[in-house]
Amino acid sequence: MSILKLTIEAELDLLQRKSFSYFVHETNFTNGLVKDKTMPDWPASITATGFALAAYPVGVKRGFMSRTDAVERTLATLRFFWNSPQGPESDATGYQGFYYHFLDMQTGRRAWHCELSTIDSAFLFAGMLTAGRYFDADTVDENEIRTLADGLYRRANWQWAQNQGETLTHGWKPENGFIHYRWEDYDEALLLYMLALGSPTYPVSDSSYTAWGSTYKWERHYGYDYLYAGSFFTHQLSHIWIDFRGIQDAFMREKDMDYFENSRRATYVQQEYAIDNPLQFKGYGRCCWGITASDGPGPDTIKVDGIERQFFNYLARGVPYGPDDGTIAPWAVVASLPFAPDIVLPTMDYFIHHVELKSINPYGFKASFNATHPDRTHNPFGWVSPWQYGLHQGPIILMVENYRSGMLWQLIRTCPYIVSGLRRAGFTGGWLCGLTPAQLDTTGYDLPNASLY
Repeated sequence: MSILKLTIEAELDLLQRKSFSYFVHETNFTNGLVKDKTMPDWPASITATGFALAAYPVGVKRGFMSRTDAVERTLATLRFFWNSPQGPESDATGYQGFYYHFLDMQTGRRAWHCELSTIDSAFLFAGMLTAGRYFDADTVDENEIRTLADGLYRRANWQWAQNQGETLTHGWKPENGFIHYRWEDYDEALLLYMLALGSPTYPVSDSSYTAWGSTYKWERHYGYDYLYAGSFFTHQLSHIWIDFRGIQDAFMREKDMDYFENSRRATYVQQEYAIDNPLQFKGYGRCCWGITASDGPGPDTIKVDGIERQFFNYLARGVPYGPDDGTIAPWAVVASLPFAPDIVLPTMDYFIHHVELKSINPYGFKASFNATHPDRTHNPFGWVSPWQYGLHQGPIILMVENYRSGMLWQLIRTCPYIVSGLRRAGFTGGWLCGLTPAQLDTTGYDLPNASLY
């Protein structure tokens, strides 16, 4: 069947299936680690691995993978992290219950000189908790999944990660200690703080969330008032797991809206910026937008049609302040499908039918493209990234599923730790009001021995 004849549902199914194949083929079956990107000899990313853990249940639901295979992959991943070396040594897998951003695909130990990352660990924990909620059968293997997912989350020392401050630090390195930067200003750390507040073992205080919220920036762009965050993905990633429709913290009660509506407005700002196209990049328009953290054609500074242009490589691009070098990331548009389907679906359709981003490509859309950059291959769509990223494939699978069925949201609504974090952050209303204690019950788990420090 020609793709031109597919219905919207069929297109979404095909897009999910192709993105899911990344986690099928770019995973080490022995330890469950998922490659950060498709470049040869590249390490694993713990964020990509967390997305895989959350995606396996979707794969089972949509018939992309059997439940047996999903259980096997999930168990391999959780067992690896539970038994991986934890300590202050520079070649460990993690420390204080957190994990290094990049890990060697084979050994599972720290790659390069990367940081012990709080935010990437949070995405990994969110994937683990998703698995723990989905695999609910009374079998030996599924009981072990629940036990390990619970134990891995419980041993993260969030208080240590504060480094004696109110807010959470970005991370730590064995060579020189804590990273100077802290999670401040509104961004993807919304999920991070919910996990830290909800911890039954090392919770941060309520004042930590208050301190984070004190750095918010309320702005108006293209006719929309919203809580500003720079790069597009920062409005999306926490929403993969938490359904923010109708629930409000103190800040959102004052604004008479919620974080879901905030992300909807940020999505419209993206489209309006592309229509306005203040820097006059090629291709931008009503159905061609999506400016976020992505691969790019740089570093390069060249004259294009008489204008000196600076192009970047992988960078957290954003609107309206930039950086912006003409690079579009289709995955970021799809990740906003639940917020604004009226503008996302036509844009997705444009990418499918009018931009050659899918030929000879097993994983769906290419990561990014730049029509302004004069690519030497004379591609009519300019430079196209040669790589695919697990960080991009996960949100496609999961946010399309939230649009289609709300599956991730429904699972996490019954996660007692996330619910506790939301309530400690002051969220009220909506679906939070309808939860009963029985829905949030968690079993006391008998954990196997494993070293933490």
